[in-house]
Amino acid sequence: MRSFLGRDILALKDFERQEFFRVFDVAEQMEPIARNRRNVDMLKDKTLVTAFYQPSTRTRLAHEAAMHRLGGHVTGFSDAKMTRAGDWYQESIKDTVKMLEFYGDVIVMRHYQKGAPAEAAMWSSVPILNGGDGWGEHPTQILTDLYTVLQQKHHIDGLRWVAVGDMRMRTMHSLGYALTQFDCPITFVAPGADDLFPGSPDMRMPEEYKKDFASYSLDFREAEHVEQVIAEADVILVEPVIQPDYTKARQEAATDYSLTPANYKITRELLATKAKPDAMLLHSLPRMDEIPLDVDTTRWSRYWQEAFNGVVMRMALLALVLGATE
Repeated sequence: MRSFLGRDILALKDFERQEFFRVFDVAEQMEPIARNRRNVDMLKDKTLVTAFYQPSTRTRLAHEAAMHRLGGHVTGFSDAKMTRAGDWYQESIKDTVKMLEFYGDVIVMRHYQKGAPAEAAMWSSVPILNGGDGWGEHPTQILTDLYTVLQQKHHIDGLRWVAVGDMRMRTMHSLGYALTQFDCPITFVAPGADDLFPGSPDMRMPEEYKKDFASYSLDFREAEHVEQVIAEADVILVEPVIQPDYTKARQEAATDYSLTPANYKITRELLATKAKPDAMLLHSLPRMDEIPLDVDTTRWSRYWQEAFNGVVMRMALLALVLGATE
């Protein structure tokens, strides 16, 4: 197994099976620190730099909270428009990251351009963590989701997944790549072109990813309605179908957006009548109306545990890439 010391975490396509379990083992060691709201001095001499070119609540703050829990320091920006990268100069990724590497020991980057964190890694002498890149990948989120499943189910192999939402989403791509390393059939449920409203985009899994998944022997299929497949699911992972364009730095919500159609909505009634009693419902958040609020208090919801584990997982990754544990 490759060492994590100094390693970039850019894509789960790069991960081998045993590397997932190493990260999960370290996360389990970190969990009591976060659970007890403690701070330790494991990374007291280290600084995290946040470089967020897109808005974020969970990913940025979870990384920052993780660094604080480990006794480290945080600097950076949450809005590129407040930097030379986002103003009149439009400073390049190379020039920006060559500066940021002098300010800290690890950089977490979210960017609207697919591949931007990988480009940053070419120029950086410190590790780069991908906090989401356009329609590319979101590795730290899916590591969090898998760890949440492992905690609850005590295994990953053999579980059947149903993923519902926009398959252009970076989380869906990372999920597909991750499950190539496990015995986990998955069904993707997403609207095609014009299915939401006239002129709406095709949100089914892009062909480039389906070809990649097939070459990795992922057991996957597609469905048109969540009601057709939810009964077989051990894990249900949901993302919105009403959402912004992730290739843009910032986008305001339209005032006339449509509500989520029933095909892609997980209601309390649907869970009660169709889902397995011990199925897990995950959502990386934020949500629109694809999971109504009354689902929060059902036995299926796990997205708040998932959010807590987001801090735990980032603690594990920071400890690994900065050499606090091996």
